[in-house]
Amino acid sequence: MIDCGADWLNRLKAVAPTAIVITHAHPDHAFGLASGAPCPVYATEESWFLLKRYPVADRRTVHLREPFLIGGISFEAFPVDHSVRVPAVGYRVTAGRAAFFYVPDLVSIGEREEAMRGVELYIGDGATVTRSMVRRRGDKLIGHAPMRTQLGWCKEEGVARAIFTHCGSEIVRSDARAIDARIRALGLEQGIDARVAHDGLALSLKG
Repeated sequence: MIDCGADWLNRLKAVAPTAIVITHAHPDHAFGLASGAPCPVYATEESWFLLKRYPVADRRTVHLREPFLIGGISFEAFPVDHSVRVPAVGYRVTAGRAAFFYVPDLVSIGEREEAMRGVELYIGDGATVTRSMVRRRGDKLIGHAPMRTQLGWCKEEGVARAIFTHCGSEIVRSDARAIDARIRALGLEQGIDARVAHDGLALSLKG
């Protein structure tokens, strides 16, 4: 399970994940851990500091650019710009020869070429479609890159498929078919097969 937001609070035993991997400590990504976890939880030192009062028994520390294995699947954390107070990462996930990059909240990827090299699928930030939610905090950029920008990254890095999750109100309040068609059209402009994630979605990666 990647991320465990507040909507998962008191529901983890029923789901029974074998491991939980956290991208950052914002409530909608980590507050489901407030009642503990029935499995190992992986997070960076910065995230663990922010979650220090949570009763997680089996804490595993993630180090940037140091791959680790969970059940034979490799995870590698890459730093991303999103929040000054709550540092975030994205994960390059590899199983055999298949790989995808997952990052639900970001402005930019610090080592984008290496993070996305050879991946078959990009799973990205669905906060907005074309409207920028990027702001400046001192010398740092924070917020959310629009989907159109992320599709441009996919084109530049040769990633042919993109799925957008953690969607904002622009998507959630829209007609599902209409917004999916819009995202598909934006993807086609860049030569990318782009879609919006939905509950129950299953994907196959060839590797």
